[in-house]
Amino acid sequence: MSKICLCLTATTIQRNLEILNNNRKYADIAELRVDCLESDERLYIRRFPELAGLPVILTIRRKVDGGYYTGGEGARVKLLARGLAYANADSRFNFAYVDIEDDFDVPSLEEAARTFGTRIIRSFHNVNGVIDDIPEKIKSMQRSGDEIIKVALAVNSTGDVLRVLQAAKTAPKKDKILICMGHYGIYSRILAEKFNSFLTYSRALSESEVSAAPGQLDIKDLAELYRLRSISKKTKIYGLVGYPIKSSVSPWFFNSIFKIDNSDAVYVPFPTDSINDLLDVAEELNVQGLSVTVPYKEAVLPRLRGRSTSVRSIGACNTIYRNNNDWYGENTDCAGFSDSLLEFLNKKNLKRQKITVVGAGGAARAVAAEIFRLGGQALILNRTVHKARNIAAQYNFRWGGLDSQGIEKISKYSNIIIQTTSAGMEGHDSADPLELYAFTGKEAVMDLIYAPPETPFLKRAAAAGCRIINGHNMVIRQACLQYMRFTGKEIPRQILSMISSTGVNSWNKIRTD
Repeated sequence: MSKICLCLTATTIQRNLEILNNNRKYADIAELRVDCLESDERLYIRRFPELAGLPVILTIRRKVDGGYYTGGEGARVKLLARGLAYANADSRFNFAYVDIEDDFDVPSLEEAARTFGTRIIRSFHNVNGVIDDIPEKIKSMQRSGDEIIKVALAVNSTGDVLRVLQAAKTAPKKDKILICMGHYGIYSRILAEKFNSFLTYSRALSESEVSAAPGQLDIKDLAELYRLRSISKKTKIYGLVGYPIKSSVSPWFFNSIFKIDNSDAVYVPFPTDSINDLLDVAEELNVQGLSVTVPYKEAVLPRLRGRSTSVRSIGACNTIYRNNNDWYGENTDCAGFSDSLLEFLNKKNLKRQKITVVGAGGAARAVAAEIFRLGGQALILNRTVHKARNIAAQYNFRWGGLDSQGIEKISKYSNIIIQTTSAGMEGHDSADPLELYAFTGKEAVMDLIYAPPETPFLKRAAAAGCRIINGHNMVIRQACLQYMRFTGKEIPRQILSMISSTGVNSWNKIRTD
């Protein structure tokens, strides 16, 4: 099983110890980033392993490798030697590992480290991108059989991650650390075991003074939310694909269920710039199912071997799953949306309801289909008018643009207003897509976004006296349907009750306390 390493990047020894003690139960190993310490504090690094009480990596990362050390190489060698000065033959009081770069060449220091049981991590960092032949690089770096080879590469696309993953499978089967630095590589840190990586590096949320490396995840999330220590080669993988997706509730929802149900499964975020490359990654990892969100609900369709009736009629898909190595698609947005809206309205259908739908993407397609099925009449508004027209034509709905002419039409379709775009979502444009419309206070208003709980659009509706609802209830409902598709079983009622009573807001509070 891969280990969890906590990167300590505070400027003092004492502060690093405080951070370690606050997160001790989550960490298997700690890395002391000496390059982040104040100059005077560096004189006392030899004491740190004994004070830490768990295996510690000694690292002095140069700026050229993505670190903060700017001194000369001679001074850095002396500092490493200070840290490895073996006054005590008891290996528990020595650094368990020392991280030295591939171009570091001080044989006497390396020999001293080995003599006293300090294992060498020989590392290569490229902050500019992915190198051509990763397996050959790993092979060329190995100078002794007991070394751990570490290759950390900045990934600028999902295609880069795919190259690292393929290299992980073909590289020599010795202890190694492969890191995909950056947002596109965050799942490689969670799935370190699947990437054949000895450990994964993490940070302490709200405590680290500086970032040790781009894309590091909170150690508490790795240990508790994703249960990294229990991930094995047999663990089933599910996830969420889109961009950006850092505010999604889905990882919390699915992983909470897997934990309570004691399932050998994990649900991870898969941010991507290419749905085709991501599905190639998913196939390499043997991913069993994916939730699909913006902007890929329509782009994923060509990769599907089979499509449900709802996907074929709507032209958008939010759920894909593997069957005999092929991808099949369904749309659970439909039922999730309509069940949530009808409960909010306390109605059984949408007959005699005049509804405005803002947007013309995959979510809007599902919303329009359900409005039609439930007997409602709708106006579809979108900045790109022809997309609104295409959806409206399927159901004989009205359509228009998000301009003054389109806004004027809302007065006849204002029983319910539904916002389906990404405007206002965390990580997206915070604009109000209906800023030209003046709410009367009589409208029932729904925004499919749930993070933040109130978008500028919803806040303005609430201020006018409208009843409002966000997309949290909808996403939980559709996720329940996804779970059934992924696993072939319904979520036990008692488990769903436990999840509901805890709530994602409680989880977010716990993880930031």
